[in-house]
Amino acid sequence: MNRQQAREKARELVSKMTVEEKASQLKFDAPAIDRLGIPAYNWWNEALHGVARAGTATMFPQAIGLAAAFDEELMECIGEIIAIEGRAKYNEQSKRGDRDIYKGLTFWAPNVNIFRDPRWGRGHETYGEDPFLTSRLAVPFVKGMQGDGEYLKAAACAKHFAVHSGPEGERHHFNAIASKKDLEETYLPAFEACVKEADVEAVMGAYNRTNDEPCCANEELMNGYLRKKWGFEGHYVSDCWAVRDFHENHHVTGAPEESVKLALETGCDLNCGCTYQKVMNAYRAGMLDESVITASCERLFTTRYLLGMFDETEYDKIPYTVVECKEHLDVAHRAAAESMVLLKNNGLLPLNKDKIGTIGVIGPNANSRSALVGNYHGTSSRYVTVLEGIQDYVGDDMRVMYSEGCDLWKENVSGLADPNKPDRLSEALTVADYSDVVVVVVGLDETLEGEEGDTGNQFASGDKIDLNLPLSQRQLLKAVLDCGKPTVVVNMSGSAINLAAAQDKAGAVLQTWYPGARGGEEVAKVLFGELSPSGKLPVTFYKSSADLPDFKDYSMKNRTYRYFMGEVLYPFGYGLTYGDCSVKSMAVENVDNGDVKSEFTKPDGSEFNGVNVKVTVANSGSVATDDVVQLYVKDTEYQDAIPNPCLCGFKRVHLGAGEEKEITVTVNARAFTSVDEDGNRKIFSKAFRLYAGVSQPDSRSEELTGHKCVAEDVNI
Repeated sequence: MNRQQAREKARELVSKMTVEEKASQLKFDAPAIDRLGIPAYNWWNEALHGVARAGTATMFPQAIGLAAAFDEELMECIGEIIAIEGRAKYNEQSKRGDRDIYKGLTFWAPNVNIFRDPRWGRGHETYGEDPFLTSRLAVPFVKGMQGDGEYLKAAACAKHFAVHSGPEGERHHFNAIASKKDLEETYLPAFEACVKEADVEAVMGAYNRTNDEPCCANEELMNGYLRKKWGFEGHYVSDCWAVRDFHENHHVTGAPEESVKLALETGCDLNCGCTYQKVMNAYRAGMLDESVITASCERLFTTRYLLGMFDETEYDKIPYTVVECKEHLDVAHRAAAESMVLLKNNGLLPLNKDKIGTIGVIGPNANSRSALVGNYHGTSSRYVTVLEGIQDYVGDDMRVMYSEGCDLWKENVSGLADPNKPDRLSEALTVADYSDVVVVVVGLDETLEGEEGDTGNQFASGDKIDLNLPLSQRQLLKAVLDCGKPTVVVNMSGSAINLAAAQDKAGAVLQTWYPGARGGEEVAKVLFGELSPSGKLPVTFYKSSADLPDFKDYSMKNRTYRYFMGEVLYPFGYGLTYGDCSVKSMAVENVDNGDVKSEFTKPDGSEFNGVNVKVTVANSGSVATDDVVQLYVKDTEYQDAIPNPCLCGFKRVHLGAGEEKEITVTVNARAFTSVDEDGNRKIFSKAFRLYAGVSQPDSRSEELTGHKCVAEDVNI
């Protein structure tokens, strides 16, 4: 069913409703209208990295970990699995009359906000700090969820529109000031891609104001960009209780009825929250015309018709047995394997089982289930922690000793312990003393970085106050590293952490993010060499938050790898493998799209469709591995261009030991554009420099990898 057909059916159905019935359908928990055969429907469902909050489902790595895989095909596969499992659960729950929250087919994912500052607690829900990477991963994820059949398999929702990335504690009243240049250059491209390339069915407005207007009633964003410029035809939903913020926190209105009027007239169709319970008050007071209520109701029922909710569809036959089936779990294992980023290795990894009698596993995240899943997660039928993964992997071949080492953030594990003496430290040092090799597992979980209000934590309503590990973990890490034993530091976090101590003293450092419910299996396989790590950082690991601008400053100056001018600990795009991959050469040729008109033209007005880059990549190491070829571009002529080379293409490739391959990566014409101060995007220059490598073309990446990117000047 195409959108026009669905819209016509929606209009016909809505025309039979009373104004009260139409108003009732604009809330996330829409009631049944029995006389018209309309069942109750709850629009609120989550699927950030697997069907969430509704019982058992396949749990993939957290979104930031998926981003580290740099794998478009994987993202589409995960999106499709989410839709399949969502349908299977919906079929059974609907059959049993269960139409509660988290039981529908409208999933409020993906989160395509830009992780502009590592202190933001919700950054691990995103695909990192780069708008190009975010776009390239979000589009296949949305396509996978929505499918290409006669009906939508599920409805995806790009959130949170727009310029939303902390601070969490102030999101209900904060005003994010963003220049037209920063909007077009950083904050909006991923949303634009979701709309124009993936035809995303829904967009969710953010809590904050952007440039003085609340994001759920923002004329410039919702109508200027979204509906007019990009041609969005789906429905717009508020973040939960965001419309209430209009009068309670932003003070742009004086009463709920005024907030209802402002939101609906601007085009916010669906209210997650309770403010749209006042729609009829506003209507009866003459503040709101029925046509506005009708328009939103029609858009919502268009989505329901597109999902086939009033028809028989092929998806009705999807059986519950697909939930957590072997094929889906295999993809989760693949995702975990591809997501892990090896940050340092002095030769300690991979560990040799034959040469280790006792391995010590220490740290508060070593046996933590919470550190596997991040937030917005479902329930797994089985969890495998890092400790369990190591125990299962080595079996009886070696002794595994374990100490929690410390609490995740409190002074002591036991509430009665001496507050001046960490109560698990002596045990941790004992384990280290008795071990041949030590694995220290540190980091965070959703209680220390996450959404405001989700969990009470010490770190400012979900945000981090700095990039340091909690004091208890810093003390533990220092003490174990000072023992002088061969030590691997495994960091489980959804954001950049100051790992300088580990970089200085550990033999190896592995970033595993939140690797999914059974991710401990892949950690063990990486540690012992069955898998070569191949993930790349989707965010910059800075040395200190002191190197960054104020958290509340939404200017992109000196933020993210594209604008940052200082030295970093680990750069965006960086990650080692057990092989030794590098780009040997590249050749550039213009793309010929025949008679297809290009989106952007050269400065002289002639057609330009981008370039194809043939890259020769080789693995000169002795271990087969995946790696990610990355292309970056820099405008060398236009003075207002982004200051550093920007990611413009990537491709995951598998290389055997000693193998060489030639691959082709297409760089779209958009990569050669810049944005002026008025927010106009076009190709301003003819002179560019293209880089190809397995990292970013910066000096720190060169120092860490031992390889330099191949570069070529390109005149278009």
